[in-house]
Amino acid sequence: MVDEVSIKNKNSWGGIWALAFGVSSIMIGEFLPTGLLTPIAKDLNITEGVAGQTVTVTSIFAVLSSLFCAYLTRSLNRRNVLIGFSLLTFISSVIVGSSSSFSTILVGRVMLGVALGGFWSMSTAIAIRIVEEKNVAKALSIIFGSASFSAMLAAPLGSFLGEIIGWRNVFYLNSVIGILGVGWIIYSMPHLKPLGEIRLGTIIKVFNKGSVRSGMIAIGLTFCGRFATLTFLRPYLEQKINLEGHDISIMFLVFDLAYFIGSLQAAKLVNRSLGGTMIISPILLALTSFCLTLTSSTIAITGILIFLLGFCFAPIPVSWSKWGPKIAPENTETIGGLYVAAVQTSAAIGSFFGGIVFDRLGVDILFGMSGVLWILASLVVYYFVKTRFEKDIDCKKLNELTC
Repeated sequence: MVDEVSIKNKNSWGGIWALAFGVSSIMIGEFLPTGLLTPIAKDLNITEGVAGQTVTVTSIFAVLSSLFCAYLTRSLNRRNVLIGFSLLTFISSVIVGSSSSFSTILVGRVMLGVALGGFWSMSTAIAIRIVEEKNVAKALSIIFGSASFSAMLAAPLGSFLGEIIGWRNVFYLNSVIGILGVGWIIYSMPHLKPLGEIRLGTIIKVFNKGSVRSGMIAIGLTFCGRFATLTFLRPYLEQKINLEGHDISIMFLVFDLAYFIGSLQAAKLVNRSLGGTMIISPILLALTSFCLTLTSSTIAITGILIFLLGFCFAPIPVSWSKWGPKIAPENTETIGGLYVAAVQTSAAIGSFFGGIVFDRLGVDILFGMSGVLWILASLVVYYFVKTRFEKDIDCKKLNELTC
């Protein structure tokens, strides 16, 4: 094991990959229920809308954790904090897999929410401290890329494995991934003392700066539509397109493949026009969502639309991740925490109200509402969010960030 002094003049790529693996295991745990709603609901004798609240409760506590984690752990070694969050991921999956009631599942999902918000919000600042300035962008791309891919992989993987080994064993399998993350961090992550003075008021100061508030609203609208749609994609495929089993898994994989392909093009699109990407992507998502409400048992057309859903969503996390450091270069970690909070708040709202709308009004109304949210997000960006900047963020500012 190494400490921070020994990595000042070299890169801790083992630590970077440990961060990427840790975030990935948490993201997989967050979105596993998306591909397992039907078997979970059937086993526990609840509706799919209620089962979708397993995503809601995770998101709520992820928001609280992302906002207050740095302050509450301000005196602790950052390596130990990461180990603690990874252990929570392991315990959460064991509790969910062994649960006999919905309330027990919620306990496990609360633990995962705490791990998700804390680990994710700290990852960027820690990455900046363990690699040289010239390698910061590469390190962050590994972490963000791994997290995004894992989040998209969770639903099809959960759906596919759930058909083979059962939904409980899928969560047990994720607990193994969680404990491997603990070991990787212990082995590879250097000891990192907390730096600087952490105040609760900083987050309010950044939130009130420039167009940050409007940006958070746009992020919330965008991801609210995303969670409302994808959380109930499996029931949509079952009830409207009459798919089952492996066919549903294939559809999720289509979305995953589209997201991967879109991610390969995202950097070019964002570099060409940051504002254009932030405006056009939600509009394309809205059009796709509206079209999904019009399909009727047409598997081929549905597959194309799901591909477009994944492809058009891919540039959104990239564009907002680039926007954050530009709008608040001196508070990159704080803006990152606000981003995580906005995304997780939208996940809670999207999955909660999505479940209510799904149960009472049906999937067509739900997908239509998601389309409206995406259009509103584009309008907020166009009218209220600053998207033009004279120059990129100075990497020296990134290295001044603390945990």
